[in-house]
Amino acid sequence: MEFKIAGYRVAVNVPTWAALQARVTERLAQRQGFALATINLDHLVKLRTSAPFRAAYAAQDFVVADGNPIVWMSRLAGRPVELIPGSDAILPLARIAARLGVGVALVGSTPAALSRAKSFLEREVRDLSVVAMISPPMGFDPEGPEAEAVFDEITAAGAGLCFVALGAPKQEIFGAAGRRLAPGVGFAGIGAGLDFFAGTQARAPEWTRQMALEWLWRAASNPRRLGLRYLRCLAIVPGQTVRALLLRLFSKQA
Repeated sequence: MEFKIAGYRVAVNVPTWAALQARVTERLAQRQGFALATINLDHLVKLRTSAPFRAAYAAQDFVVADGNPIVWMSRLAGRPVELIPGSDAILPLARIAARLGVGVALVGSTPAALSRAKSFLEREVRDLSVVAMISPPMGFDPEGPEAEAVFDEITAAGAGLCFVALGAPKQEIFGAAGRRLAPGVGFAGIGAGLDFFAGTQARAPEWTRQMALEWLWRAASNPRRLGLRYLRCLAIVPGQTVRALLLRLFSKQA
């Protein structure tokens, strides 16, 4: 499945959970790095105006669908993909790392939240080893000297998988930089996932996720911060829906 926005093309190149786990297993087993991004409507909006974000996405090895609108559009296009939220990917990827004896690093959030997330992960995933916890300061530049020091710390700790909780676009830019500066590490952008584990942020109730209403729950919970974001997301839905239908049409003609 692919999307075009403002002349930029981004493709969901890992369509299923099984494919994601197979590809991550292969990379970690061979001690090869990767960058994983989770595309959603908010990312599509940001890609319209941010050249650094577009460059970061171009450097991602794996892109999965994080958001029901992305999944629905893929079905309209006749190129269905599965919903793979970054928060839901943490435990499956951590289990792969534990099985292969790969150390895990946590980057983002706050020191207290990372400590709680570490305890949760090591309790939930047998034999998992969290070898580094790094909480960058406010104003952290994911491509600056501070980021280089973080990459050095991750590498020195022996981590092979790094969960990056910096939010978009910082976590994707950080992962793209990591492909150059820490090529043996897999970087997975997971948004607020670590804060959910730590209990410092509340995730939408299960019933809202089952009904594809998580976005509405989040907007109602924090309208000042998220209201405008979701309006911008909704504004691009009609155009992206038309493009999805055109993809189906052109595929049939081919």
